[in-house]
Amino acid sequence: MLQTAKLIPQGRGLASVLVKRATTLTLDWDVRQKSRFEATDSQGRSVGVFLPRGTVVRGGDVLVAEDGSLIRVEAAPQSVLRITACTAHGSPFDLTRAAYHLGNRHVPIELRPDYLQIEPDHVLADMLRSMHLIVNSVDAAFEPESGAYASHGAHAGHTEHGHGHDHNHGHHDH
Repeated sequence: MLQTAKLIPQGRGLASVLVKRATTLTLDWDVRQKSRFEATDSQGRSVGVFLPRGTVVRGGDVLVAEDGSLIRVEAAPQSVLRITACTAHGSPFDLTRAAYHLGNRHVPIELRPDYLQIEPDHVLADMLRSMHLIVNSVDAAFEPESGAYASHGAHAGHTEHGHGHDHNHGHHDH
C-alpha cells in the first residue's frame, strides 16, 4: 500500500502540469472529513492516508505519497439537499435565516451566494420548506464550511483583516 502523510491545500506552489498528471482519489465528504483512511486511486493503487488529526481534505487538495508521487483529491458527487430562496414568495434573506437555523443544529453546511447545501435529512427539509425555501435533492460535490477555528482551510492565516473601518469611535467633529 502506498502511504501519504502530506497534504498540499489546493496544490498551492505545485506546477499545474504536475497536478494535471497526478492520479486522482474521488472521495465523498464522509471520507474527506477523516484524517486517516484507505482509498483506491485512479490507477487502482491502494492508498493509505495518515494526516494530522482534524485535517479536512477538500476537492482540489493534493496528497504527496511517500514515493514522491502526487495524488489529486476530487470531491465525489453525493446526494445533498440544495436549498434556494423562493423567488415568488421570499427573498435572498431567507437563505441567511436558514443558514442560522441549520448552524444552530451544528449541521455541516455548504454556503454559496445563491444556495445552501446540506446532507439529506427529511426533518430539516420539512423545516426549511415550512420557511418557504425550495429544497431539492441533487447529486453534487459537498464542500461544507470549515469550523470557525479550523486549523487549515480557505481562510487560515487571514486573522489580520485591517479593513480600516474607521468610525472615530463615536467622536464627532462639531
